[in-house]
Amino acid sequence: MIASSLIDIGINLAHDSFNPDRDAVIARAQAAGVVQMMVTGSSGSSTRQAIEMARTHPDRLFATAGVHPHYAKELTDELLAELGQLATLPQVVAVGECGLDYFRDLAPRAVQQKAFHRQLELAARVRKPVFLHQRDAHADFAAILREHRAALVGGVAHCFTGPREELEACLEMDLAIGITGWICDERRGAHLLPLMREIAAERLLLETDGPYLLPRDLPNKPQLRRNEPAYLPHIAATVARARGESLERLAASSTAAARLLFGLPGLSLSITMTG
Repeated sequence: MIASSLIDIGINLAHDSFNPDRDAVIARAQAAGVVQMMVTGSSGSSTRQAIEMARTHPDRLFATAGVHPHYAKELTDELLAELGQLATLPQVVAVGECGLDYFRDLAPRAVQQKAFHRQLELAARVRKPVFLHQRDAHADFAAILREHRAALVGGVAHCFTGPREELEACLEMDLAIGITGWICDERRGAHLLPLMREIAAERLLLETDGPYLLPRDLPNKPQLRRNEPAYLPHIAATVARARGESLERLAASSTAAARLLFGLPGLSLSITMTG
């Protein structure tokens, strides 16, 4: 048992699967040592919901404001203007989830690229970091991001799952790296284990991306197969082992890194958790 705390920098708490027990999910997270969470805005609707949750749980929940590449066609001039206003709110700590996704191509690639450019410009205007998504689109993603990087205050490569070359490119652009339960999947995520030592402590952040990416090696998996922030300590333990450090040390460094990047307030609360 150790006394520490964790921050989940990416939880899709506006997802419908959390409707029946959202308050219980938040309570379980806090009991597990996850003392703060960033609720991902991936559309106009989920951004508004994320902000309302952050208002209801001040200093515990925070929001991002943005449009996921799957929904890039929804980023009209009107929604962009609204996001510009919402992004200035104190509850909003990052712009996004934004980026490119060529795995499913749910929006035309040219539309995705335009939406990505516009949200990077927005992040530069409001002086908040970007919460970045990239899947099977690294070359275009990196090229667009490099165009804007000098104007940005920072960002995180959310749910990083790529090879060493992509990690090196993200680190070269001075991005933080968000690691999820993908690293717990021996079929798809084993390549991430040796990469954990390549990430400086001040760049390494932790997230569940719930309800997605339930850790494959989680004991006593929930019947719903839904991921939630209470499982973040399990992910953190896997990352800590890969780095050859204690869970307590990783928890302290990742929490400090998240608070620095996103301007989150510190909490005096320290919760006992297992690892």
